[in-house]
Amino acid sequence: MKPILTLLATLALLTASLRAEIGLISPADAKALIENPDAAKRPIVLDTRGGYKDYFRGHLPTAHHINFDTLRGTDHAVPVQYLPEDITRALLLRAGADKNRTHIIYATGEKLPNDEILSASMVAHVLEKAGIEDIRILDGGLPGWQAAGFAPTQEYFGNPTGSLPEKGHPEIAATIDDVLAEKDQPGVILVDARPQNEYLGQDEIWLRKGHIPGAVSFHWARLMASDNTHKFKPFAEVKAELEKAGITPDKKVICYCGTSREGSLVRFYLAHVAGYPNVRLYEGAWKEYVWVKNKSLPAETTAPTVK
Repeated sequence: MKPILTLLATLALLTASLRAEIGLISPADAKALIENPDAAKRPIVLDTRGGYKDYFRGHLPTAHHINFDTLRGTDHAVPVQYLPEDITRALLLRAGADKNRTHIIYATGEKLPNDEILSASMVAHVLEKAGIEDIRILDGGLPGWQAAGFAPTQEYFGNPTGSLPEKGHPEIAATIDDVLAEKDQPGVILVDARPQNEYLGQDEIWLRKGHIPGAVSFHWARLMASDNTHKFKPFAEVKAELEKAGITPDKKVICYCGTSREGSLVRFYLAHVAGYPNVRLYEGAWKEYVWVKNKSLPAETTAPTVK
C-alpha cells in the first residue's frame, strides 16, 4: 500500500506543477505520469524517431510511434514542406493527440552528428500549431531515460483517436512573405540555426549558398549538453551567448534553418525554456527561400555585425 500512496503523492505534486504548458520534463517525472494508476490521466507518449526499427528495438512504455517525416512532403517542387492543415490534423488525431492530455515527446541518438532531438522539437511545433497546449519534451531523451535506470520496452502501443482543439496557433509560424516584410524592421532578428558552414555557404547541400541577409548564426547544438544532445542546457548557461549574438527577449525573433527542424529546436528553447515572448518559426526555411521568386531572393555568405 505504501508504494501506491507514495506514487499518488508524487502525482499530486506533479499535477500541481505541470499545469497545461509547454516545456521540458525529467525522466523521473515522466515515469511517474506514465505509471498513473488512472489510465485516463496518463500522458500521450510520442516516439518521433524516423527509424521505425529503433522503435522496435526499444521505446518508452506506452509510446506511440509517429515518424516525424510523415508530417512533411514535397509541395510546388520544394521538398519536406509541412503538409496542409487537414492532412496534418488527420495524422495527429491518428497518433492520439488530445487537447485534454499531457504529451511527452522524445527521440534518441545523444551524440553529434546525430540530430534526432530535432524530430522531437519539430513534432512539438506541429502539435503547438494545431492548438495543443500541454507538451513536454523528455529532457535527455531515451538516453536520459535509460541513464536514470528506467528500462525501455518492446511492447507496441497504439493510442485511441485523439481530439484536437477547434482553433490552433498559426501565429507561431512565419511565412516567406512575413520574413521578407519584417526582416529589416527595427526590433526584428532572424536566427539561422544551421551549422556555421552552411550559414556561410561552405557546403555541398544547397542549391544556393549562404543565408538570408541580416540573419545571425546560432547553431542549435549550442543549446544542448555536449554529452547528450537531447539534454537542454539551463538558460543561465547560454544567456550570455544568446545576448552576444543579439538574440534578446525584447526582439521579435524569427528562427529558420535548412528544412525547419533545427529552427524548431531554437524556437522551442527560446519560447519555452528561456521564456522569450515573441518567437516564430519560418517553416519554409532555406529550402524554400532559395527556390521561390525564381531563385532571385538575395543571399549572404558573410556574417552581419550584431547591433
